[in-house]
Amino acid sequence: MKRKRYTEEQIVAIMREADEGRNMDDVCREHNVSKASFHR
Repeated sequence: MKRKRYTEEQIVAIMREADEGRNMDDVCREHNVSKASFHR
C-alpha cells in the first residue's frame, strides 16, 4: 500500500495558506502538490 506523503495536520495547514489569500499556484508549487490534487 502506498504511504501517504502528508499528515492530516500538514494538509490542513496547506489548505489554510490558500484560504488566507495566497495564490493557489504558489501554494501548490511550494508544497509540490498538483492543482488537481488540491481541488479534491
